Amino acid sequence: MKICFATNNAKKIKEVTAALPSTIQLVSLKEIGCTEEIPETTQTIEGNSEQKAMYVYQNYDTNCFADDTGLEVEALNGEPGVDSAMYADKISGSYRDSKENMKLVLKNLKEKEAEGNTNRKAQFKTVFTLVIDGKKHQFEGIIKGKIINQPTGNDGFGYDPIFIPNGYEETFAQMPLSEKNKISHRAIATRKLVAFLNELNKV
Repeated sequence: MKICFATNNAKKIKEVTAALPSTIQLVSLKEIGCTEEIPETTQTIEGNSEQKAMYVYQNYDTNCFADDTGLEVEALNGEPGVDSAMYADKISGSYRDSKENMKLVLKNLKEKEAEGNTNRKAQFKTVFTLVIDGKKHQFEGIIKGKIINQPTGNDGFGYDPIFIPNGYEETFAQMPLSEKNKISHRAIATRKLVAFLNELNKV
C-alpha cells in the first residue's frame, strides 16, 4: 500500500518509517508534488491534524495521513499545546524555532516557580488523521513526563531536549531512536495507525 505522510519534517518521516511494516510504502509531500505550506488554522491538535490530511487528499487525490503534535504543560494551563511549533514566534520574531520555543517554556515555568508553583508535569500528545478514499480515521498517542530545567541531549527534535518521560532518567533527545520509538507519543499513535492499515490490507 502506498500512502503519503503529510509532513516536510524529515525527522518525523524517519521516526514513522522505522515503525511501518514493509507492506506500506511511505511517500513524502515532495514526491506527490505538494510544495506549498499546508494550512494549520484550527484551535485543536485534532483539528489541525484533520485539516492537513484533508487538504492533501482533496488537492492531490492521494490517500494520506497527517499528524499534529503538542506539548501540554500542566503549570502553563496546557500551553504550548496546539501552538507548540510556533510558541515563541510572536515574542522572538522567529518562525518555528525549536530553541526559542524551549526557552519560552522554561522562562514561563521559572515565573510559575517564583509564584510558588513547582509543578513540572507535562505530556506530549500526537493525533494522526488518516484519510482513505475520503473516509477519516483518527489515532491518538500520549506520553506523560516532566520538563527539566535546561535542554539536554542532541537527538530528537522540537521539545525533546527538555522532556523526560515517566519512568526514565533521560530526555527524548538523549535516547536512541530505537528506544524512543518504543514509548513516544508518536510511536503509540503510529502503532494504532499501522494496526488499522494492516487490517485494511486484509479486506
